[in-house]
Amino acid sequence: MASIFTKIVNGEIPSYKIAENDNYFAFLDINPLAKGHLLVIPKQETDYLFDLDDEALSGLILYSKQIAIALKEAIPCKRIGMAVLGLEVPHAHIHLVPLQKEGDINFSNPKLKLSKEEFEQIAKNIRAKLHS
Repeated sequence: MASIFTKIVNGEIPSYKIAENDNYFAFLDINPLAKGHLLVIPKQETDYLFDLDDEALSGLILYSKQIAIALKEAIPCKRIGMAVLGLEVPHAHIHLVPLQKEGDINFSNPKLKLSKEEFEQIAKNIRAKLHS
């Protein structure tokens, strides 16, 4: 059965897409720790990040770097934090979170409640900073 992330990639579930290529997909987390918190996933459905072959894993990291650079340009922050938890959805993924302080990436923190318009504007701002 397809994971929720595969359904997002296939357009069966809507998302606030940031970018995609043939192998990877980036979209905003709908329960963000900070404005701009997003997920980067391989389109290949693999449960555990370290089960990806070396080429897919390195490609995911490099794609995440490209997205993180745009995210930092779009959302004022000190750094972009990266987290790999992988327990909540059985599909490898990387969280990218704009940080002002280390505690901003604590997944026990309350999640932000943003409107559809806020999500759309954040996604638009990040997309505008992507470099080809």
